[in-house]
Amino acid sequence: MFVLRRTDLLEAANITHIISVLRGRVDHKLIEPYATTGRHLHIEVDDDDDENLIEHFQTTNDFIDKATQGGGSVLVHCAMGISRSATICTAYLIYKRQIPSEVAMEIIRQSRPIICPNLAFRRQLEIYSENLEQALKNLDDVPAYQRYLYRKEVEMSRLAHKAPTINHYAEDESNEGSEVELKCRKCRRTLALSKSFVDHYAASPPVASSSRDRMLEAVGLNKSKCQHHFLDPVVWMKAELEKGEMEGKLECPKCSAKVGSYAWHGMKCSCGIWVTPAISLAKGKVDVSRPRSTL
Repeated sequence: MFVLRRTDLLEAANITHIISVLRGRVDHKLIEPYATTGRHLHIEVDDDDDENLIEHFQTTNDFIDKATQGGGSVLVHCAMGISRSATICTAYLIYKRQIPSEVAMEIIRQSRPIICPNLAFRRQLEIYSENLEQALKNLDDVPAYQRYLYRKEVEMSRLAHKAPTINHYAEDESNEGSEVELKCRKCRRTLALSKSFVDHYAASPPVASSSRDRMLEAVGLNKSKCQHHFLDPVVWMKAELEKGEMEGKLECPKCSAKVGSYAWHGMKCSCGIWVTPAISLAKGKVDVSRPRSTL
């Protein structure tokens, strides 16, 4: 942000617009020429893993587009020009060139080698680049983004020792795009679709009793030991999950058979993996089936 004081450098670089990506007030005297003419955009976020920067990408992309299409140039700054501003510039390259996030960051490093977005911002950039077409239409409709928000909310609530507020539930009725269904073994009611499955091998570190087991589980070779299917929240679970309890049992919404359990603080799967948060259906209580093709 110190370059804001170097008006000579800003003029030499044809800086016509400024994006400030930092929490708190920006020195009014420094940005007044831009702010009074609508050429300053302030995104108030900290360089923190809890911040949601992806929700601002469309605003910053549109702002940069308008400036450059008018023949101008944009200074994107945060405090040190390492994490927040680099994330915004990376998002713009993803949007403009439709390239993966790592490729976009490498392009920026050619001009500023010290950039290093924090891990949360990197994950948000990955979600954005991998779901760009859908994100440009409506970010809230991107399942990966909703899962990201859910997991952040669960983590914050877990640290506060309380149940999370869930804003998104996966559907359990539409077969479109679903490769596998989990059905209640007793009444055959569909309980979950494959798009709501959680691969705990990819998300959690192995906890095993021997070095051999640790090696096998680390590469996902002991899945036969699993006694659970882990899921993101599904709509039929809403009444139970919103009771505010840290853990509890799950019953089939049709026949009331006990089919699983949940624990926001996590649980250890029988395969040796600790899963947090844990919403599970017992394999002995459900059947796996594949939807028939619709002709």
